[in-house]
Amino acid sequence: MRRTTATDAACGALYVFLVLVLLFGAPRAPGVVYGVGSLPALSLLAGMVRRRPLAALALTLVGATAVVVLPQHRSTTLLTLSYQGQFLSFLAVDLVLGYVVATRTRRASLVAVALAFTVQLLVIGAFAHGDYLILDGVIGLLTLVASCMVGVLLRERREHAVALRAQEVTEAVTAERLRIARELHDMIAHSVGIVTIQAGVANRVIDTQPEEARAALRAIEATSRQTLAGLRRTLVALRRADPEAVAAGQDSLTPSPGLADLERLAAATGEAGVRVEVRVSGEQRTLPAELDLAAYRIVQEALTNVVRHAGTGHCRVGVGYGDEELSVEVVDDGRGTTGAGPGHGFGIIGMRERAGLLHGRLSAGPRPEGGFRVVARLPLPLPETVTAAVEAR
Repeated sequence: MRRTTATDAACGALYVFLVLVLLFGAPRAPGVVYGVGSLPALSLLAGMVRRRPLAALALTLVGATAVVVLPQHRSTTLLTLSYQGQFLSFLAVDLVLGYVVATRTRRASLVAVALAFTVQLLVIGAFAHGDYLILDGVIGLLTLVASCMVGVLLRERREHAVALRAQEVTEAVTAERLRIARELHDMIAHSVGIVTIQAGVANRVIDTQPEEARAALRAIEATSRQTLAGLRRTLVALRRADPEAVAAGQDSLTPSPGLADLERLAAATGEAGVRVEVRVSGEQRTLPAELDLAAYRIVQEALTNVVRHAGTGHCRVGVGYGDEELSVEVVDDGRGTTGAGPGHGFGIIGMRERAGLLHGRLSAGPRPEGGFRVVARLPLPLPETVTAAVEAR
């Protein structure tokens, strides 16, 4: 801070010194020489304009006024020419004024504009001669207004850019929050549903059928372990920006689930009392990670709804690998409702969001013949895109 202050002070003093050298180095030069010659000296104040624009404005006002006021003792033939060209020095004032308007508060900008306008008005009124008085006054006013308008436009553009960045950050935070909510809901809701059902079974048969109760408890243990592993994977994914998490070996964690895990998901659902029939059609192939995970989560949430709300012991899962899209279908012959109401309804919303993020579509609703049907159609990328994505993983 002290170094920049000393630098700004030195540059300001050098600016004043060079303006004085210009004025007294050629005492009989035309005013145009003084006016135009003083403009390059503004480059000495570039740093001060950025850090202390109001102080830079004051210095340029002093310098421009000195260029007009100090030259004296001129011959009559040079007097008119001298004073008219010297007003060009106020262009430096207008440039700094535009920067002040663009970067400072509105109150500071109004004070700066009032000060610059008053000084220029007094100097032009006192030193302009004859017919040049009105001309110089109008030109000075127009340049001042033009610099202020440019400053206002730059201010609005900067404020608009700040607002856009804030909106982008807000949207990114919202999207990430929704992604985490979907992942936690799809992962935990299914597991908790299975645990709840198995715990109820164990509680009912623990005295009469201890072996079945033990099997239910083993299912609860296995499901709980899987859920804990999934939670750990999600938490580590949230910490990927931390270099220590990478050094700790996050690559060795269990990968995210996909359609290859459907049989295991069907077995876990079967232990909860709903037999799942899985049918796969088309040529199976490697899918991008986000597509594979989304398809798995959609099936998982649909099965969770079957276990919790359908009141049936059987459902079908169909996965179709097409040329341009992947279709996922879950059909049951239960009550035909998801039990939407207080505390429910986020599952289907999450499935639609997952499909929408991949530019796909999802339909979910009761079937006319009874039961409930969930169908998702997700576009498949081009083969070369899939290969590149797999290699990147």
